[in-house]
Amino acid sequence: MNATSIHAPAAAAQASSRRSRAKAIFAITLGNGLEFFDFTVYSFFASIIGALYFPVHGSLNQLMLAVGSFGVGFVVRPIGGIVIGAFADRVGRKAAMTLTLWLMALGSALIAFAPTYAQIGLAAPALILLARLVQGFAVGGEVGASTSLLLEYADDRSRGFYGSWQFVSQGLNTVCGALIGVALSTTLSQAALESWGWRVPFVIGMLVVPVGVYIRRHLDETLANPVEVDNTEPVADMARPLREIFGRHRTSLVAGIVTTIGGTAANYIVLFYMSTYAIKILGLPMSVGMSAALVAALVTAVCSPFAGSLSDRLGRKWVMGVSRVLLIAVIYPAFMLIHAVPTVTTVLAVVAVLGAIVAFTAVPNIVMLPELFPQSIRVTGMSVVYCVGVSIFGGFAQFFATWLIKLLDNPLAPAWYLIGCGAVSLLALPLIREPAGRPLD
Repeated sequence: MNATSIHAPAAAAQASSRRSRAKAIFAITLGNGLEFFDFTVYSFFASIIGALYFPVHGSLNQLMLAVGSFGVGFVVRPIGGIVIGAFADRVGRKAAMTLTLWLMALGSALIAFAPTYAQIGLAAPALILLARLVQGFAVGGEVGASTSLLLEYADDRSRGFYGSWQFVSQGLNTVCGALIGVALSTTLSQAALESWGWRVPFVIGMLVVPVGVYIRRHLDETLANPVEVDNTEPVADMARPLREIFGRHRTSLVAGIVTTIGGTAANYIVLFYMSTYAIKILGLPMSVGMSAALVAALVTAVCSPFAGSLSDRLGRKWVMGVSRVLLIAVIYPAFMLIHAVPTVTTVLAVVAVLGAIVAFTAVPNIVMLPELFPQSIRVTGMSVVYCVGVSIFGGFAQFFATWLIKLLDNPLAPAWYLIGCGAVSLLALPLIREPAGRPLD
């Protein structure tokens, strides 16, 4: 028997294992990626949505209301994280992620088919707000369940790499949203874009959900001893994760929330607000603003696996700390540069550099959060920590940035917001024990 015949079964098994891991990663991250697809197109068409649904005086005021309604969805994220997180820690990760997908489909449908203010008056913005609340509630549970499942599929030496695909999915779906936005804005007239074109991406997002539900059906459940869905007897005990988190894990809770502030502010400003900034503040065409977000998202997606692997080797705290100090150092000069030289080349180059830094500051952060809690409360703990930090400092990042520009009459004000969030987030690192390389359970 030759060496080739001996090693062929092993090679085939290894290839099969790689395909299985790839399918699992794709299935797990699909829902969170879909969230960012919807958020991307909402951000890109914020100026149109503001004009159609929030007819107040002044384009900047319309923009503030539009991005404010974008942020409203983040208000209910902690509630969704608690409810769906407890469900995931009792019934299982798969059941929770299926629920969140259907809820996100409902939110997308409400936005896609909502009549405008001119058609139904105040009920129109109310429908947009309701859609954002439904999506925010769903995503509050989705992020914790999917990230926890990713880490539970990995071993102690690869959790950073596995968890990084959460951000890869976000980046790639942001790219998809940007490409669709660019295609619509360049091929349709302004009248067609404002009439029906902006609704197309939300219909696409709604139709993707059944595919995601089917794919996720074949995942393995990682929760030990999940409770049957129709067993109502333990429902009263679903508050147990919260009691344990706020009782025995208060330090992890506070430290996780504070570290999340820096990562989420950078993520939402660079990946989402920069496109709006290029259009509204720099006066560049909509296609340029969308291209800027596309470049930032693509760079983030490419760099994320490297950031995750580096955090497996050097530690989450080291990678996160160094990258945040670097972001604090370059963000103000970056805003100065694009304001002084508001050309397409300058904007794209700046967002590419910032996108790379965001990957190295955000990936180890999101990987570290579920590592702070044991399996029995992992989804609830990660959901509460992540959603509280993201709800305030990520979801309303665009609103705060626009408000600061108006308050200070300074187009560079968003940089100060990122500097403040980044500096505060560094204060919590000494409270966290380095989780990389340690057993998850």
